[in-house]
Amino acid sequence: MSSLPPPLALTMGEPAGIGAEIAAGAWRALRAEGPAFFLIGDAERVPGVPARRIAAPEEAAAAFAEALPVLHRPLPRPSVPGRPDPANAPAVIAAIEEAVALARAGRAAGVVTNPIQKGALYAAGFAHPGHTEFLADLAGTGVPPVMLLACPGLRTVPVTVHEPLARAIARLTPGMIVQAARTTHAALIRDFGIAAPRLAVAGLNPHAGEEGALGTEERDIVAPAVAALRAEGIAARGPLPPDTMFTALARPGYDAAICLYHDQALIPVKTLDMAGGVNVTLGLSIVRTSPDHGTALDIAGTGRADPSSLVAALRLAAEIARNRARCP
Repeated sequence: MSSLPPPLALTMGEPAGIGAEIAAGAWRALRAEGPAFFLIGDAERVPGVPARRIAAPEEAAAAFAEALPVLHRPLPRPSVPGRPDPANAPAVIAAIEEAVALARAGRAAGVVTNPIQKGALYAAGFAHPGHTEFLADLAGTGVPPVMLLACPGLRTVPVTVHEPLARAIARLTPGMIVQAARTTHAALIRDFGIAAPRLAVAGLNPHAGEEGALGTEERDIVAPAVAALRAEGIAARGPLPPDTMFTALARPGYDAAICLYHDQALIPVKTLDMAGGVNVTLGLSIVRTSPDHGTALDIAGTGRADPSSLVAALRLAAEIARNRARCP
């Protein structure tokens, strides 16, 4: 029996986007040292690199140095770069389902998802807001999934995600912050190998409210959440002024920043490393990462797609899988 860890499963993503291009680029970057992965998708669409059809994930490691291993799943219709076709949506969904099933069975070390075009999926009857909610249905653990964005030197977690800012602020509660922070704390221990995680919790208003002069959410919502976390033994501090907590001097003081809305978490990560940021879903029974960008329909098929974020996502997924193996 091989002592090699299982390979990672990479989903096809939106066929009209850059998924196949960056999969090929990631294979070029990782073929010598790994981690090994296989693509679930149409082998005929892999551009510019040798693709080898495999019958099972267990064949991927042996093939990886010479060719990109592919579990061949042909598309119902030929894809046209930049033009999503809802007829291919079932194949996109099936690739995600298959990857999750393989990870749950231990035949894949984790799932790395190429970007999807949600509009095309919705047109085909997809009932979930996005990847994260779908994955929670497939591999949830009973707690709401949490999005973590990572780049070298910074990890951020948005408590509220894809919703209008006014609605996100209106529904924010101490309990939501506590729940996201708990999940993050547990993941930092299990997935990132940090024995005693430190959390920084952002304020909402300028200067974290200036003691109520610029807003009371810090006093009424954030401070009670931080107190509750500290009472549970979690090293949390805040509310911190959002305009200073992401500076080079501040970042070494914590292991993850708990942010209150989408852009508060994503702007600093994308500013520091737009090409190499990674999206990690916490709270699942499997490892899942993805590039921190979309389908890039405007450059699909042009050869201009940068695989850096996918390479980072594959490397981080392998690292998390190794940490979970050491701390089951």
